[in-house]
Amino acid sequence: MHGQHNYPFHKEQSYLDVGLPDGIDGETYLAILQQHLPVLIQQVTPDVIFYLSGVDVLATDKYGKMKLSIADCRQRDEIVFNLCRQHGIPVAVAMGGGYSPLVKDIVTAHCNTFKAAKEIFEL
Repeated sequence: MHGQHNYPFHKEQSYLDVGLPDGIDGETYLAILQQHLPVLIQQVTPDVIFYLSGVDVLATDKYGKMKLSIADCRQRDEIVFNLCRQHGIPVAVAMGGGYSPLVKDIVTAHCNTFKAAKEIFEL
């Protein structure tokens, strides 16, 4: 999933590309994620998932074109991690994006990613 009209402007082709429109809200974004990710996992049966948990999806981001809240980002992370755990798939996480003038938003969203991972994968 990526912003259809955002950087990089030339998108590499992958197994499944879901280009998202400018101004997409969290509810719609999360519904699309929940629609596509389980099917993709089932079709590809990956050995590992590389998850770029970008926070340029935040409404406060000066370059991003999406309108997610910090809570939406946290829910996105929980969806990804729960699916990985349910399917026994290891996940490697990399932070990405985050150009909000409110540095607190960037830090909070990134910290929430790792808090969610700890809560979901902690035995």
